[in-house]
Amino acid sequence: MDITTFSAIAAFFFGTIVGSFLNVVILRLPKEDASIVFPASHCPVCLADLHWYENIPILSYIFLRGRCGHCKTGISLQYPLVELSLGLLAAALIIQFGLSIPAAGYFVFSAALLVIIWIDIHHQIIPDIISLPGIILGFLFSFINPLLSWSDSLIGILAGGGVLYSIALLYLFWRKVDGMGGGDIKLLAMIGAFLGWQSLPFVIFASSLSGTIIGLLAMIKQKKGGQTRIPFGPFLSISALCWIFFQEQIMRLFELYLSLSI
Repeated sequence: MDITTFSAIAAFFFGTIVGSFLNVVILRLPKEDASIVFPASHCPVCLADLHWYENIPILSYIFLRGRCGHCKTGISLQYPLVELSLGLLAAALIIQFGLSIPAAGYFVFSAALLVIIWIDIHHQIIPDIISLPGIILGFLFSFINPLLSWSDSLIGILAGGGVLYSIALLYLFWRKVDGMGGGDIKLLAMIGAFLGWQSLPFVIFASSLSGTIIGLLAMIKQKKGGQTRIPFGPFLSISALCWIFFQEQIMRLFELYLSLSI
Protein backbone atom coordinates (compact mmCIF):
# COMPACT_ATOMS: atom_id res chain seq x y z
CA MET A 1 0.00 0.00 0.00
CA ASP A 2 1.52 3.34 -1.07
CA ILE A 3 1.54 6.44 1.13
CA THR A 4 -1.22 8.17 -0.85
CA THR A 5 -3.63 5.24 -0.45
CA PHE A 6 -2.83 4.92 3.26
CA SER A 7 -3.26 8.67 3.76
CA ALA A 8 -6.58 8.64 1.90
CA ILE A 9 -7.90 5.79 4.06
CA ALA A 10 -6.75 7.53 7.24
CA ALA A 11 -8.33 10.77 6.00
CA PHE A 12 -11.62 8.94 5.35
CA PHE A 13 -11.83 7.67 8.93
CA PHE A 14 -10.85 11.08 10.29
CA GLY A 15 -13.51 12.69 8.12
CA THR A 16 -16.22 10.37 9.43
CA ILE A 17 -15.27 11.24 13.01
CA VAL A 18 -15.46 14.97 12.29
CA GLY A 19 -18.69 14.29 10.41
CA SER A 20 -20.17 12.78 13.56
CA PHE A 21 -19.47 16.06 15.34
CA LEU A 22 -20.96 18.01 12.44
CA ASN A 23 -24.25 16.18 13.03
CA VAL A 24 -24.30 17.70 16.51
CA VAL A 25 -23.60 21.14 15.05
CA ILE A 26 -26.35 20.74 12.45
CA LEU A 27 -28.86 19.70 15.10
CA ARG A 28 -28.02 22.26 17.78
CA LEU A 29 -26.66 25.36 16.03
CA PRO A 30 -30.05 26.66 14.81
CA LYS A 31 -31.49 26.37 18.33
CA GLU A 32 -31.23 29.44 20.54
CA ASP A 33 -28.94 29.11 23.57
CA ALA A 34 -27.99 25.53 22.59
CA SER A 35 -24.41 24.41 23.12
CA ILE A 36 -22.65 22.24 20.56
CA VAL A 37 -20.46 20.81 23.36
CA PHE A 38 -22.83 20.18 26.28
CA PRO A 39 -24.68 17.99 27.02
CA ALA A 40 -23.01 14.87 25.65
CA SER A 41 -24.42 13.04 22.65
CA HIS A 42 -27.91 11.74 23.35
CA CYS A 43 -31.08 10.62 21.61
CA PRO A 44 -33.08 13.73 20.64
CA VAL A 45 -36.34 11.88 21.44
CA CYS A 46 -35.82 9.95 24.71
CA LEU A 47 -32.75 12.06 25.73
CA ALA A 48 -30.83 8.95 26.82
CA ASP A 49 -27.05 9.37 26.75
CA LEU A 50 -25.38 7.35 24.01
CA HIS A 51 -22.80 4.69 24.85
CA TRP A 52 -19.46 4.81 23.05
CA TYR A 53 -20.47 1.93 20.79
CA GLU A 54 -23.56 3.88 19.73
CA ASN A 55 -21.38 6.75 18.57
CA ILE A 56 -19.16 4.99 16.03
CA PRO A 57 -19.54 6.83 12.71
CA ILE A 58 -21.61 4.95 10.10
CA LEU A 59 -21.14 1.55 11.79
CA SER A 60 -23.37 2.35 14.79
CA TYR A 61 -26.23 3.26 12.45
CA ILE A 62 -25.83 -0.08 10.65
CA PHE A 63 -25.53 -2.17 13.84
CA LEU A 64 -28.52 -0.41 15.43
CA ARG A 65 -30.47 -0.86 12.19
CA GLY A 66 -31.26 2.83 12.08
CA ARG A 67 -33.00 2.91 15.47
CA CYS A 68 -32.17 4.30 18.90
CA GLY A 69 -30.85 1.55 21.16
CA HIS A 70 -32.98 2.85 24.05
CA CYS A 71 -36.40 3.97 22.75
CA LYS A 72 -36.21 2.28 19.32
CA THR A 73 -37.16 5.54 17.56
CA GLY A 74 -35.93 5.70 13.97
CA ILE A 75 -32.64 7.57 13.45
CA SER A 76 -32.50 10.00 10.54
CA LEU A 77 -30.48 8.80 7.55
CA GLN A 78 -28.86 12.23 7.66
CA TYR A 79 -26.45 11.07 10.37
CA PRO A 80 -24.58 8.40 8.39
CA LEU A 81 -24.87 10.48 5.20
CA VAL A 82 -23.04 13.43 6.76
CA GLU A 83 -20.36 11.14 8.21
CA LEU A 84 -19.90 9.29 4.92
CA SER A 85 -19.90 12.52 2.90
CA LEU A 86 -17.15 14.18 4.91
CA GLY A 87 -15.16 10.95 4.97
CA LEU A 88 -15.26 10.71 1.18
CA LEU A 89 -14.48 14.42 0.80
CA ALA A 90 -11.47 14.08 3.11
CA ALA A 91 -10.15 11.10 1.16
CA ALA A 92 -10.75 12.87 -2.17
CA LEU A 93 -8.87 15.95 -0.95
CA ILE A 94 -5.84 13.83 -0.04
CA ILE A 95 -5.91 12.14 -3.44
CA GLN A 96 -6.28 15.52 -5.18
CA PHE A 97 -3.82 17.63 -3.17
CA GLY A 98 -1.80 15.19 -1.05
CA LEU A 99 -0.85 15.96 2.54
CA SER A 100 -0.70 19.70 2.05
CA ILE A 101 -1.94 23.08 3.24
CA PRO A 102 -4.58 23.27 0.46
CA ALA A 103 -5.99 19.89 1.51
CA ALA A 104 -6.26 21.01 5.14
CA GLY A 105 -7.86 24.34 4.26
CA TYR A 106 -10.35 22.84 1.82
CA PHE A 107 -11.26 20.19 4.40
CA VAL A 108 -12.35 22.93 6.82
CA PHE A 109 -14.18 24.65 3.97
CA SER A 110 -15.92 21.40 2.95
CA ALA A 111 -17.00 20.73 6.53
CA ALA A 112 -18.51 24.22 6.76
CA LEU A 113 -20.37 23.71 3.47
CA LEU A 114 -21.82 20.40 4.69
CA VAL A 115 -23.20 22.09 7.80
CA ILE A 116 -24.65 24.89 5.67
CA ILE A 117 -26.28 22.42 3.25
CA TRP A 118 -28.16 20.52 5.94
CA ILE A 119 -29.13 23.51 8.08
CA ASP A 120 -30.42 25.35 5.01
CA ILE A 121 -32.42 22.28 3.95
CA HIS A 122 -34.04 21.95 7.37
CA HIS A 123 -34.47 25.60 8.35
CA GLN A 124 -33.85 27.66 5.18
CA ILE A 125 -31.23 29.74 6.97
CA ILE A 126 -27.47 30.04 6.63
CA PRO A 127 -26.03 30.90 10.05
CA ASP A 128 -23.86 34.03 10.11
CA ILE A 129 -21.69 32.30 12.70
CA ILE A 130 -20.42 30.09 9.88
CA SER A 131 -20.40 32.36 6.83
CA LEU A 132 -18.96 35.56 8.34
CA PRO A 133 -15.97 33.93 10.08
CA GLY A 134 -15.67 31.79 6.93
CA ILE A 135 -15.11 34.90 4.82
CA ILE A 136 -12.29 36.04 7.09
CA LEU A 137 -10.80 32.55 7.37
CA GLY A 138 -10.91 32.08 3.60
CA PHE A 139 -9.08 35.36 3.04
CA LEU A 140 -6.41 34.51 5.65
CA PHE A 141 -6.08 31.05 4.11
CA SER A 142 -5.16 32.65 0.78
CA PHE A 143 -1.89 33.93 2.29
CA ILE A 144 -0.67 30.35 2.86
CA ASN A 145 -2.48 28.64 -0.02
CA PRO A 146 -0.09 28.26 -2.98
CA LEU A 147 -3.06 27.71 -5.30
CA LEU A 148 -4.69 31.09 -4.66
CA SER A 149 -3.40 34.63 -4.27
CA TRP A 150 -4.72 37.00 -1.63
CA SER A 151 -5.82 39.44 -4.35
CA ASP A 152 -7.92 36.74 -6.10
CA SER A 153 -9.48 35.90 -2.73
CA LEU A 154 -10.25 39.54 -1.97
CA ILE A 155 -11.82 40.08 -5.40
CA GLY A 156 -13.77 36.86 -4.85
CA ILE A 157 -15.20 38.23 -1.60
CA LEU A 158 -16.21 41.55 -3.15
CA ALA A 159 -17.52 40.02 -6.39
CA GLY A 160 -19.26 37.10 -4.69
CA GLY A 161 -21.17 39.25 -2.26
CA GLY A 162 -21.74 42.00 -4.81
CA VAL A 163 -23.14 39.80 -7.59
CA LEU A 164 -25.81 38.12 -5.47
CA TYR A 165 -26.63 41.39 -3.73
CA SER A 166 -27.24 43.02 -7.13
CA ILE A 167 -29.41 40.09 -8.24
CA ALA A 168 -31.39 40.27 -4.99
CA LEU A 169 -32.00 44.01 -5.49
CA LEU A 170 -33.11 43.52 -9.09
CA TYR A 171 -35.50 40.73 -8.07
CA LEU A 172 -36.90 42.87 -5.26
CA PHE A 173 -37.40 45.77 -7.68
CA TRP A 174 -39.03 43.53 -10.28
CA ARG A 175 -41.22 41.24 -8.14
CA LYS A 176 -41.56 43.45 -5.01
CA VAL A 177 -40.64 40.46 -2.82
CA ASP A 178 -37.36 39.12 -1.44
CA GLY A 179 -36.15 36.38 -3.73
CA MET A 180 -32.80 35.73 -2.07
CA GLY A 181 -31.77 35.81 1.55
CA GLY A 182 -28.76 37.65 2.93
CA GLY A 183 -27.32 34.28 3.94
CA ASP A 184 -26.85 33.29 0.30
CA ILE A 185 -24.98 36.54 -0.37
CA LYS A 186 -22.60 35.94 2.53
CA LEU A 187 -22.16 32.32 1.49
CA LEU A 188 -21.08 33.28 -2.03
CA ALA A 189 -18.65 35.81 -0.53
CA MET A 190 -17.21 32.95 1.59
CA ILE A 191 -16.92 30.77 -1.50
CA GLY A 192 -15.12 33.60 -3.30
CA ALA A 193 -12.76 33.96 -0.34
CA PHE A 194 -11.74 30.27 -0.39
CA LEU A 195 -11.81 29.62 -4.14
CA GLY A 196 -11.13 33.03 -5.69
CA TRP A 197 -13.13 35.08 -8.15
CA GLN A 198 -12.33 32.60 -10.95
CA SER A 199 -14.73 30.07 -9.43
CA LEU A 200 -17.72 32.42 -9.29
CA PRO A 201 -18.98 32.22 -12.91
CA PHE A 202 -19.21 28.43 -12.68
CA VAL A 203 -20.64 28.41 -9.14
CA ILE A 204 -23.34 30.93 -10.04
CA PHE A 205 -24.18 29.21 -13.36
CA ALA A 206 -24.22 25.64 -11.98
CA SER A 207 -26.18 26.54 -8.84
CA SER A 208 -28.70 28.60 -10.80
CA LEU A 209 -29.22 25.84 -13.37
CA SER A 210 -29.58 23.04 -10.82
CA GLY A 211 -31.68 25.24 -8.53
CA THR A 212 -34.02 26.11 -11.41
CA ILE A 213 -34.50 22.46 -12.34
CA ILE A 214 -35.19 21.38 -8.75
CA GLY A 215 -37.38 24.46 -8.25
CA LEU A 216 -39.54 23.58 -11.25
CA LEU A 217 -39.93 20.01 -10.01
CA ALA A 218 -40.85 21.33 -6.56
CA MET A 219 -43.44 23.67 -8.10
CA ILE A 220 -45.04 20.74 -9.94
CA LYS A 221 -45.06 18.55 -6.82
CA GLN A 222 -46.17 21.17 -4.29
CA LYS A 223 -48.57 22.93 -6.70
CA LYS A 224 -47.81 26.32 -5.14
CA GLY A 225 -46.66 28.05 -8.31
CA GLY A 226 -44.52 31.11 -7.68
CA GLN A 227 -44.95 30.72 -3.93
CA THR A 228 -42.70 27.66 -3.91
CA ARG A 229 -39.51 28.30 -1.96
CA ILE A 230 -36.43 26.12 -1.92
CA PRO A 231 -33.12 26.82 -0.18
CA PHE A 232 -30.40 28.06 -2.53
CA GLY A 233 -27.47 27.44 -0.16
CA PRO A 234 -27.15 23.72 -0.98
CA PHE A 235 -26.84 24.45 -4.70
CA LEU A 236 -24.14 27.07 -4.12
CA SER A 237 -22.29 24.72 -1.75
CA ILE A 238 -22.38 21.68 -4.03
CA SER A 239 -21.24 23.80 -6.99
CA ALA A 240 -18.31 25.08 -4.90
CA LEU A 241 -17.33 21.49 -4.02
CA CYS A 242 -17.46 20.54 -7.70
CA TRP A 243 -15.07 23.42 -8.51
CA ILE A 244 -12.54 22.17 -5.94
CA PHE A 245 -12.26 18.76 -7.59
CA PHE A 246 -13.05 19.45 -11.25
CA GLN A 247 -11.65 22.93 -11.84
CA GLU A 248 -9.38 21.85 -14.71
CA GLN A 249 -12.12 19.89 -16.49
CA ILE A 250 -14.57 22.78 -16.07
CA MET A 251 -12.08 25.24 -17.54
CA ARG A 252 -11.37 22.93 -20.50
CA LEU A 253 -15.09 22.66 -21.23
CA PHE A 254 -15.39 26.44 -21.04
CA GLU A 255 -12.46 26.91 -23.43
CA LEU A 256 -14.01 24.35 -25.79
CA TYR A 257 -17.31 26.23 -25.69
CA LEU A 258 -15.55 29.51 -26.50
CA SER A 259 -13.64 27.95 -29.39
CA LEU A 260 -16.84 26.49 -30.91
CA SER A 261 -18.79 29.70 -30.49
CA ILE A 262 -16.28 31.89 -32.32
